Amino acid sequence: MGRSPPRFMGMLVFAQISDTHLDGGDHRAERAARVMAHLDGLPLDAVLVTGDIADHGEPAEYEQAVKALASRHRVLACPGNHDARGPYRTVLLGEPASDDPIDRAHTVAGTVFAMCDSTIPGRPDGFLADETLDWLDERLAADPDAPAFVCFHHPPVPVGIPYVDEIRQSGEERLAALIERHPRVVAFLCGHAHTAAATTFAGRPLLVAPGVVSTLRLPGEAGDVADEAAPPGFALHVLDDDGRLTTHYRTV
Repeated sequence: MGRSPPRFMGMLVFAQISDTHLDGGDHRAERAARVMAHLDGLPLDAVLVTGDIADHGEPAEYEQAVKALASRHRVLACPGNHDARGPYRTVLLGEPASDDPIDRAHTVAGTVFAMCDSTIPGRPDGFLADETLDWLDERLAADPDAPAFVCFHHPPVPVGIPYVDEIRQSGEERLAALIERHPRVVAFLCGHAHTAAATTFAGRPLLVAPGVVSTLRLPGEAGDVADEAAPPGFALHVLDDDGRLTTHYRTV
């Protein structure tokens, strides 16, 4: 008699994917759907998508995303530099088009996820607008005892890949100063780099999700900048009852 798969021993278990770059074609949609199908088989509290959902920010690409990123789990998302705020809002959020930053906070199993918009419309690099930082400060102060994750697309520190570091998030000292007031922040989560990576920022873990559409090669590795044949990946984060965060990286 078979046994059911064990559950993770944690107060919160969630997956993070990034950089699907859906373009209306079947190839990228299949890669995204493959990851989501795998995640549907896991005992998760949520799935995070940290930007670059679409490749050109076209409405049809977001319509494709609605299908490709469908899940039995709760899905939380923020935009990346390939996304466009207007179509993102109208198709994914059912809201009127606007160029204002798309900042959303969600509470899952007593934990706050602050999904911040680090995009600069028309540019590949990132920056958290003053209004985004004000919103983040207020949201983190609203429930000072709950653990929180701050999520965005662009990493606020270099990750050792020149192509990415040239278009990372700038103005990061403002975010670091803000976080000093909020010790409940467990970690920062981002994408953009198309590689599984872990570093630190403002004294907290900074965890980078691998790309779904491709994997960027590291300096010195042979081949084009992006390896589009590499399998799509995701990060799985487990926050235990002692507040310890463990991250596993997987490909499918």
